[in-house]
Amino acid sequence: MSGRPKQGIDYAGWSVDIFDGDKKIDKLLDAKGWKGFGIYFFLCQRAYKVNGYFYEWGYDDCATTARKMGGGISSGTVKETVDYCLQVDLFDKRLFDEWGVLTSRGIQRRFWTVLSERRNKTVYSEYWLLKPEECKGLVKVSLFSNVQSTNDHLQGTDNDSPPIKESKVNKKIYIAFQPEVEQAFQLYLLVRENNYGSIIPEQVEALREELVSLTSDPGKQLTIVKKATSWGTKGFEDTEKKTKSRKPQKSRFNNLSRISISV
Repeated sequence: MSGRPKQGIDYAGWSVDIFDGDKKIDKLLDAKGWKGFGIYFFLCQRAYKVNGYFYEWGYDDCATTARKMGGGISSGTVKETVDYCLQVDLFDKRLFDEWGVLTSRGIQRRFWTVLSERRNKTVYSEYWLLKPEECKGLVKVSLFSNVQSTNDHLQGTDNDSPPIKESKVNKKIYIAFQPEVEQAFQLYLLVRENNYGSIIPEQVEALREELVSLTSDPGKQLTIVKKATSWGTKGFEDTEKKTKSRKPQKSRFNNLSRISISV
């Protein structure tokens, strides 16, 4: 998309003392060996390349990570290593559990070294860990101030809760859907705005709540949003009930078969 600020970085500097004075790295090497360090390094590099300071990742991505790394690394080894990195704080456990992202203060310090030289110094406040005095000039915005479809794998926790996320920001509950649903939701908003005029943030949040009240299943949510987009409705409705009650519009061509022409 033209005009979109660059997110990732092209180069990340690692301290030459990483194997001399970093106790967390020492613990990782002792527990998981060089394979474990390789997995940690690979995921950090993905964070730098894709978003700069965080990487959207979940346990469903273990096999994909193992395949990309190769070298006999298994998905089980990837999962065990990430779990250990979360345990020793090489990745921030709270942000992983709440948002499904891998990041850390170390990752963000390296990212800030590059970002501080850019004109656009904007980050998501929900993901940012550094203190204000560590990154003067930084602009923090809410993840929900300009919702866009995310890259790949927005993951929840391992419990049975629905795959939506809620975050208390400014004493309000904001709801974000899984990436495919979020993308469809954003398209629906564009169509709705074109049909009925501009929408204020409170209306957008009300629509999110309306969709969640109908179902917590991402597949059904996607169907409902797509139907609402194609029908051009102001809100969401249960598609099963709507489909049954919705009658096809009568066309002026419907009676053509009844007309008989005699010569």
